[in-house]
Amino acid sequence: MHEVGLMENALAIALDYATRERAISIHQIALRVGDLSGVEPDALRFAFDVVTQGTIAEQAQLIIETFPTLCYCNVCQIEFRPMELGYECPTCQTWSTSILQGKELELASLEVS
Repeated sequence: MHEVGLMENALAIALDYATRERAISIHQIALRVGDLSGVEPDALRFAFDVVTQGTIAEQAQLIIETFPTLCYCNVCQIEFRPMELGYECPTCQTWSTSILQGKELELASLEVS
């Protein structure tokens, strides 16, 4: 489960920020996760509970914002959400290689005090 390693990295960033700000508690950590990121939100939640134990983030709330895949058709010049099995434009049936959204995996925000 690589989500544990990802959450350890996110927590390290959060703890570093909290230390620089002289915070004594992390109340909330928000992540943005795209459908194509290869990350399972439920596994992230489990990992969060594990890696925050004994830290100033132990009581923190984890917020996960998910993003669907969004492609762009160079022929039709439209954005579209692809079907599950491919990135085919629903208008002209051209296969798209332009993925505009869905690969995100980022620490979006922190709430500390």
